[in-house]
Amino acid sequence: MENPPPAEPDASSPPPELPSQAPALAPASQAQEPAPASEPALERPAWWRGKILPVFWTVASVISLSLNIILVVVLLLLARQLFAIKGVVSAQLVSGLHQNFIKMDQAHIKTTINVKDTIQVNDTIPVVFDLPLNAVTTVKLTEDTRLSKAAVFLNGSTVPLDIILRKGTSLPIKLDMTIPVSQTIPVVLNVPIDLQVPVDIPLNQTELHEPFIGLQNVVAPFDKLLAAPPNSWDETPLCRPGLFWLCNWLKGK
Repeated sequence: MENPPPAEPDASSPPPELPSQAPALAPASQAQEPAPASEPALERPAWWRGKILPVFWTVASVISLSLNIILVVVLLLLARQLFAIKGVVSAQLVSGLHQNFIKMDQAHIKTTINVKDTIQVNDTIPVVFDLPLNAVTTVKLTEDTRLSKAAVFLNGSTVPLDIILRKGTSLPIKLDMTIPVSQTIPVVLNVPIDLQVPVDIPLNQTELHEPFIGLQNVVAPFDKLLAAPPNSWDETPLCRPGLFWLCNWLKGK
């Protein structure tokens, strides 16, 4: 069997590289020292490797933008109800308080009190008057009574005599006189009382007048402050030519 002829070298192929020279031998002292072991590098999260601030600002910007949008929407919705809220706060709350404090100061307490009790009267009453006395009565003598030169009729003639009337003798007499009476009479009574007493007390003449005036002075500045702004969108500069669309939207049309 014949051997094939050797292949001719290709002129376009690079020449074969020669083996590099062997490295120079290290000194004996260095060759004997063991090579230090390399520590493995710690893997850190991606957000930590120089990206924490960009991530923070991105999140903060998104949150801030969202809150601003929500606040703008809320303000626009409140703007449509602005004068309704003003009417409630001004007319019904602040102005209502102010007017009612004025009326309370001008009010009267009117009622009827039923008084049902027993009063004990312990007093003296002076009694002074003239008592006329005109009567016919019979009196009895309490002792012997001598009548000097009494006229006694005997046989049609008058005979003067001294007469002694015995004790216990009854004499008919007529009284015609005026007796002055001046006495002091003690009075002790238990008097029952059942009365309907009407009461009318003006509050501005009591101790409540001062606190009512103080409450009026507290609320009055807020009442004036809320009465100054417009009461509707038609009274504002927004309802003018060129801004009717905004005015109609705020009025809910």
